[in-house]
Amino acid sequence: MFRIIGLTLVLTSCSTVKKFTKNQNEEQVQKESQEIQKLFKENKGVNEIIGSSDIDANGKSKQKSYYLFGAEHLNLDNYYFDIPVVYNDQVKKWINYFLNRGRGFFERYSQRAGRYAPLLSEILAEYGLPRDLIFLAMAESGFQNNAKSWAKAVGPWQFMPYTGKRFNLHIDWYIDERRDPIKATIAAAKYLKKLYADFGSWELAAASYNAGEGKISRAISRYKTENFWRLTRGRYLKRETKNYVPKIMALAIIGKNLRAFGFGDIDFHEPLDFEEIQLAPATDLMVLAEALELDYKEIQRLNPEVLRWFISPRVENYYLRVPKGFKEKFTQCCAQKEFKATAFQSYRILGRRATLRDVARKFKLKSYVLEDLNGMKGQNVLKKGKGVVLPFRMGQSKRDRMYADLYEKPRRSVVRRRNYRSRIRLAQRRGELIRKPTAFYTVQKGDTLWDVSRKTGTNLDTLIRSNLSVVKNRMIRAGDKLVIK
Repeated sequence: MFRIIGLTLVLTSCSTVKKFTKNQNEEQVQKESQEIQKLFKENKGVNEIIGSSDIDANGKSKQKSYYLFGAEHLNLDNYYFDIPVVYNDQVKKWINYFLNRGRGFFERYSQRAGRYAPLLSEILAEYGLPRDLIFLAMAESGFQNNAKSWAKAVGPWQFMPYTGKRFNLHIDWYIDERRDPIKATIAAAKYLKKLYADFGSWELAAASYNAGEGKISRAISRYKTENFWRLTRGRYLKRETKNYVPKIMALAIIGKNLRAFGFGDIDFHEPLDFEEIQLAPATDLMVLAEALELDYKEIQRLNPEVLRWFISPRVENYYLRVPKGFKEKFTQCCAQKEFKATAFQSYRILGRRATLRDVARKFKLKSYVLEDLNGMKGQNVLKKGKGVVLPFRMGQSKRDRMYADLYEKPRRSVVRRRNYRSRIRLAQRRGELIRKPTAFYTVQKGDTLWDVSRKTGTNLDTLIRSNLSVVKNRMIRAGDKLVIK
């Protein structure tokens, strides 16, 4: 697993990144770290997002470069990018958004870029990818490690669970590596490299990152073109995907020309800087923070992948990030001490009998979590009065923000889709199939399947089954022609 120890990153006047690792001794790292912090403060208010590609006025770069045609009237400082960027109506729309209604969003994204973008772009470069792909992460999450979409995509690169695991990100009840800026960026670099190899185009690679490889491949097959902008003219791709690529381009154009767009005074966050300490499994992080005289929120900030108040009992050891200087403090005060978590809440079986799996279901937990803490199998039968250790900390509400993921409710749109799919499946089982249609109904604006059934006197289940090719994957739209007899 990729780890960086004693990492320090900083913006210099030409937007390059300097990196120091464990190969240097502590004294040297400390001295150079202080110099870096000074350089960073002196260069605040620069003209481009920290970490973006450094291309000179003649387009010279280690990577292939692309010139932004058609925007000469904007009098930009940077017209070169290491990903293709165009200036068309779709991109203009997003530029206008970030200069007006979305201005606050862009400012906050840019501030966080000071902390994370140099690190992200350095990893991208190590994998042979364009540094300007950091604007894809900017579009995805605004560089927020804890960002979560309605579809349950998580982290700075917004990985879905399946895709995250596909690229070796560990996800369980204790840890979600999609939230870690280093590990997630390595996974994103591998994924983007694959997408570019598959499609041979950064526009299509980015669109595939949003919609999935299969969706873009089917769009190419359907419209007989590999030009992203032509694909967007059809109805097959969702609006989100059509907007995704121009949004990235708009962020790149503004992000590399901050002064030209009135963002010359961005107060970038300090660059990421940390050390690592090795911990045993099931370590109580709150007790450790108290022993180190360190705010627990700082541990959470540096270790966003850790979801709970204690380290997973399933790991052999864990490398925890701490602020600079705390590694030595840990060695002096705490390295020989045990901080094993013990402050667990408990639950007593009230009925005649239940299994550990029943208790897990009651508290919306994974069975293996209770198995880890109680040393028994999920199917073990528990008698009345038997105590069960729960993973919640004593004094904490089960509705604490730390456990919010256990009790969150899906958005209404997600619930509607689930209900719709369930209704379609039911109709497939119950409805009759009209095999030789003799009458049709053209859907009017505002019609639902229930409306059509009521207007035409056709049984709802029969209506659905007989028009499955239309209604299976989406709700009806005005102009659809439905079989009714």
